[in-house]
Amino acid sequence: MNSSAPLADLIRPKNLDEFIGQAHLIGPNKPLRLAIENQQLFSMLFWGPPGVGKTTLARILARSTGAEIYELSAVSAGKDDIRKIIGTAPNTPGLIKKILFLDEIHRFNKAQQDYLLPFVETGKLTLIGATTENPSFEVIPPLLSRCRVFVLNELSNPEIGQIINRCLSILKVKMSKDAIDWLTNMANGDARQAITMIDNAHTLYGNLKLDSLKNALQSSFLRFDKKGDEHYNTISAFIKSMRASNVDAAVYYLARMIEGGEDPLFIARRMVIFASEDIGISNSSALMLANQVFRACETIGYPECAINLVHGVVYLAKSPKNRSAYDALRAAQADVKLLGNLPIPLEIRNAPTKLMKDLHYGEGYEKYTNVDLLPDKLKGKKYFIPIKNQNDQK
Repeated sequence: MNSSAPLADLIRPKNLDEFIGQAHLIGPNKPLRLAIENQQLFSMLFWGPPGVGKTTLARILARSTGAEIYELSAVSAGKDDIRKIIGTAPNTPGLIKKILFLDEIHRFNKAQQDYLLPFVETGKLTLIGATTENPSFEVIPPLLSRCRVFVLNELSNPEIGQIINRCLSILKVKMSKDAIDWLTNMANGDARQAITMIDNAHTLYGNLKLDSLKNALQSSFLRFDKKGDEHYNTISAFIKSMRASNVDAAVYYLARMIEGGEDPLFIARRMVIFASEDIGISNSSALMLANQVFRACETIGYPECAINLVHGVVYLAKSPKNRSAYDALRAAQADVKLLGNLPIPLEIRNAPTKLMKDLHYGEGYEKYTNVDLLPDKLKGKKYFIPIKNQNDQK
């Protein structure tokens, strides 16, 4: 064992029996264990929070099925990197299979994913993509349809405890219960956090006392738990600050999300929704600008797209607010749920056949009319009620 290697490499599991967590995927008769036992290799996506074993599982799959694995990060990789891997990929059945492990696949834009698609489709590459974001939003449908999605869960405190004990065994050191409890809470389900803290404290101070662990925590980086209350509280505060036209508060909560590592596309997506939901017809240009911000985040990425985000946030926060279009939709949806599919008036039904015309479909239709075109049970109902801009009512 190479003692100069990072602790994370020293304790990394070599097979499923050494792996900690994700019992729903690797336990007896569970999908990933069956895939390995049956030597089945197929394209898949690992969706889960940081530090839960996505990379490790990909390596175990490759080792256990005799495949070569090429690891790329979508943050820095591009088409040329994939092209080089494809150049070494076999075209003859029976040769060693090639796995492309693409970390943070949600960072690949549509064009990059489109480029990857035919190689996955033809089997030249087996794709294992890792993402902390919902693949339904971040992976193009043709690629998503060719991959099985496996959801990885945040590690429990007992599982983090097992990983800490494995580190202690490798380093041949001890930790007090207080230090273990503190580190477990600090890790917050992220094995990488716990391992890095142990490695740093042991290297710097030669021990793992509680004070040494705390002193090793030098970075001011705030871990942003994308599944926990802090995630939802911050995005809620962000939206409500823009709704109240409080520019400074909106910028502050934006900065918290950026520094916490939130995906810029998640923030931009919320801004696009906000532009129609809260600003609406009072400033229809807001929707266009929000879409432009989303597009900029998609093509540029961090760190520069933070500038695009704050540009959009200031504009949206300062825009007049009017929810009448949004309220109209919700009121209409309530009637649809309550009353079901009411009969559509005959004069505005489609009449593509003679039978339908004989049944008076489309009869008496006028392009421009003041006649109420709602179903009979809803005649006279008003959903869209023009109101003054909310800001003007303050």
